[in-house]
Amino acid sequence: MQQTNTFHHRYILGISFISALGGYLFGFDFAVISGALPFLRTTFELNAWWEGFLTGSLALGCMAGCAMAGALAERFGRKPGLLLAALIFTLSSLGMAFSNTFTLFTTMRFAAGIGVGMASILSPLYIAEISPAHLRGRNVSINQLTIVIGILVTNLVNYFLAGKGVDAWRWMFGLGAVPSFIFLLGVSRLPESPRWLIAQGRLEEAANILGRIGAGDIRASLSGESHPTLKMVFSKAVRPAVIVGIVLAVFQQLCGINIVFNYTSTIFASVGADLNSQLFETISIGIVNLVFTLVAMWQVDKLGRRPLMLVGSLGLSIVYIVLALLLKNQAAVGLVSVFVLAAIALYATSLAPVTWVLISEIFPNKVRGLASSVAIVALWGAYFILVFTFPILAEKLGTYGPFYLYAGICLLGFLFVRSRVKETKGKTLEQLEQHLTRH
Repeated sequence: MQQTNTFHHRYILGISFISALGGYLFGFDFAVISGALPFLRTTFELNAWWEGFLTGSLALGCMAGCAMAGALAERFGRKPGLLLAALIFTLSSLGMAFSNTFTLFTTMRFAAGIGVGMASILSPLYIAEISPAHLRGRNVSINQLTIVIGILVTNLVNYFLAGKGVDAWRWMFGLGAVPSFIFLLGVSRLPESPRWLIAQGRLEEAANILGRIGAGDIRASLSGESHPTLKMVFSKAVRPAVIVGIVLAVFQQLCGINIVFNYTSTIFASVGADLNSQLFETISIGIVNLVFTLVAMWQVDKLGRRPLMLVGSLGLSIVYIVLALLLKNQAAVGLVSVFVLAAIALYATSLAPVTWVLISEIFPNKVRGLASSVAIVALWGAYFILVFTFPILAEKLGTYGPFYLYAGICLLGFLFVRSRVKETKGKTLEQLEQHLTRH
């Protein structure tokens, strides 16, 4: 087995970016609804309940995709799962574009969610398994970088398509088939994860890939059971890591920031912004999101995971309280925008990338795929609750009301991170397995 620790960084970076194209499509499906929602409200005559369900149908699909991905990743490998996700992305983008009924559209958005759910597990999982310890945080954060690029590009496209008539939303969704097909071609050229190959006893194939990557011997932590079960995931040794993973995943969503992403038009309409201004705000959000994601990638392996999470959660709690007061008092659009962008900046440097990094790191090698899927199913369940309930809460409490709730959740998240989350930077996955789970 390959013993060298001289990593081939350019090759690793290249295959990391290809895998992370799944993140771009995640960002597309996540963001496209923000620009399309004003058109969909009219086309499908949505009330608050159905608007929340249409938006949240992506999350329901994500949960199904996560459940599929965990089993696929362990039984057939990381690459086949990524290929299937890419195919689903392509077909669902076209399906949404050509939908003529609410039922068909939500079915296709559910299908898109399956692709998003699979990619949300498999892309960071794959990158973590082929990256050296000292660069793993940065490399896994590439997935978050492609997500935010997908969000920004989608917001720009939505802005320029908005004036193309009542069917502009069809182009917004249909154009997603282009990057989906590029992702499909890219994944077809990826090598399989050497950790998964070793777990399957396919040592010669793993040695060949490790020779291209450059890595030490990782067999010790992969001996034994090659097909994990939920019983193994929730065993006494692994359970503490699973609890941390689930809570962090749920917190990343219930912190409330995705209300800003998905309901930008609703938030700014409440303070008098017109449609053009609402869509322009989505572009500003996308730019700030991208810039501060780059900051997070620069710092995640320097400052560490834990400090970023602490600053982000506490900062969001404070910003949300100010934002709620501004919305309640009908403050100027520009002032509201400043605090919305401050919230995005905090999230992009902390909860957004670091949660994915931690989920990809804290589980033992033998159950990482399945354990990750458990945590991320919880993440998408929380996302559905968040986006489904916001239109209803906003109708009852005013647009500002829910932000007090999100501020409280962020404070609880801060306390959880401070008491339960350990630092993981600079350690190999094998070292983390020994020290965090003692599996």
